[in-house]
Parts: sequence; C-alpha cells; structure tokens
Amino acid sequence: MHHIGVISDTHGLLREEVREKLRGCDAILHGGDIHRERIIEELKETAPVYAVRGNADKGEWAESLPEILDTELFGIRIKMIHNRKELPEGLEKTDLVVFGHSHKYMDKEEKGIRFLNPGSCGPRRFHQPVTMAVIEAFGNGKYEIKRIDISHEPAGGSEKMPEKEPDMRRIAEAAIKRVDKGQSAEKIAESLKISPELAEQICRMYLTHPGVGIDGILNRIYGK
Repeated sequence: MHHIGVISDTHGLLREEVREKLRGCDAILHGGDIHRERIIEELKETAPVYAVRGNADKGEWAESLPEILDTELFGIRIKMIHNRKELPEGLEKTDLVVFGHSHKYMDKEEKGIRFLNPGSCGPRRFHQPVTMAVIEAFGNGKYEIKRIDISHEPAGGSEKMPEKEPDMRRIAEAAIKRVDKGQSAEKIAESLKISPELAEQICRMYLTHPGVGIDGILNRIYGK
C-alpha cells in the first residue's frame, strides 16, 4: 500500500503536525496558494511533490507551477487545479480531481469522478477547521481517502482573541515584518508574546489579501 499526502492553501505556513502526517508518504499533492517557494522545498525533503499554482502564488518561483496538472500515481488518474470552477471539460480519463481555494474540506463523488478538497492546513480562516487528507492507494486504481484534522489550539486549551487595544497596530506591524522574513505563525506568536490564534489571523490576512493595510487587517480580524 502507498500513501499520498494531500494539502492545500498553506499560505506560507507549514505546521509541524502537518509535517508529521506527511512523513512516510510516497508523494505529496498541493492544491495551490502555497505563497512561498520554501514550502515546496521543505515538502520535497519528505517526498516528491505535485503542485499547482493558486491565485495567491506570485513571483518568478510560481511561474513554473502549472495551473492544471494531470498525473497518475499508483494506478490513480489524478487531475489537479486550484479553483474547481476553472476545471476544463473532458474528465473521462480522470479518477480523482484534487483542488483547493475555498479552504473547506470536501470529498464527494459525481458521475463516477471523485472530487477532493483537503481544506486549508495553513493559517486558520476564522472558525474553519484546519484539515488535510491522506490517500491510501492499494494498486490497480483502488484507494481510500482519510480526512485528517489538525489541532490549531495552543497547549492547555483554546485562547480567546485579545480585545482590540491601541498597541494592536504595533503588534500587527511587527508580525508582518516577521512574515516577510519567513517566520512561521508559531514563532511570531512566541516572539511577540501573543496567542497563536492571533498570530495566525494576522499572517493569513496579510498573505491572502495583498496590499491590505494595517487597519484593513485589524478590521477584518475584529469583524469591523
């Protein structure tokens, strides 16, 4: 039996628990919105990577990524695309479509074709779960898909978001500078002494909304 790790919408964050779940996989599929080249490089240290370009993947490094990728792994004919709405016609030779974009997990069969969105395992999007999937391939095109939920709460239980205070602007500015230097949300939370939940929210808003200012980030986080 072979294992294929399926992730999407990491948006610059590769969680340690995700790394652990991918160890031992024979291949890794990434459904786009990778955001940083180093994510691909780190994944390749674990297994061969098959990835497509998402709408948030910019820069020269992302230009080499295909928008649509057709491959066959362990007898499974797979088509990959970031946004399912952009799927071309003609899926007759496809067993499984892997996509992302919505950050919502989905595993559904339609007209003999299975559609899998592993959800997002990057910065948490509001109250949505952090998820990925692992495909267990038995050969001859037979396989099973297992959903994996990733813990997104700090040790000791959940933490409430702090009230909006004057120094939140300073915290957000400092967090953004650290994101640009490639720091993970976990390290940012530790260095700024803020909750991992808040660090992830700031990182996600900054990475998924290019050009948004500090006020825009804070307003989106606090629902203004």
